[in-house]
Amino acid sequence: MKKKLITTFTLIIAMGLFGGVCNIALSKNQSLNKIAQTAVKTQSKAQPAKKPQSAQNPVTQAPINTTSLAIVANPEKFLNKTVKMQATFDKFSTLGLDYSKALRKSSDYIGILIQRDDVIDHNIPLSEMKLFLTKTMAEKHIDLDTGDKIEITAKEFSTALNDPWLDVTDLKVLVKAKKDENNK
Repeated sequence: MKKKLITTFTLIIAMGLFGGVCNIALSKNQSLNKIAQTAVKTQSKAQPAKKPQSAQNPVTQAPINTTSLAIVANPEKFLNKTVKMQATFDKFSTLGLDYSKALRKSSDYIGILIQRDDVIDHNIPLSEMKLFLTKTMAEKHIDLDTGDKIEITAKEFSTALNDPWLDVTDLKVLVKAKKDENNK
């Protein structure tokens, strides 16, 4: 019994000494890390880091010519890219505004809907594509009518809900729709 007590006591002392040695080594390692971090901070203050060449001279990429249905079919492919497409204007809309995962505030933006390219005998909006114009841009195009042929340049900023969400950067009216005399 006396041997067991001595062995246990010796083991506890040995573990204590081992723990103390490890603690000293860790504290020295932490001190070295602090010294290294201070040296890095001092060096970065003395010599500011150079920006990569691409950040100094950003190259504007030409928009990708595509169709609205191609973007809807594969929204991930166009994420953070600028696209150009021709479409048929349907209407101004609030669809998608103030959605938290792809936020465009209704106080700053208005949405537009375009017609589906694959349906020609009816006016069916392509509601899967969320297109947003700033209110100042929308005011310049307030005279858009359903059926106007337009060219849209936009940058896709989100694929929330697996739909493309785009900020319109340029909108051109290519052909005004003929007004139906019977609807006047």
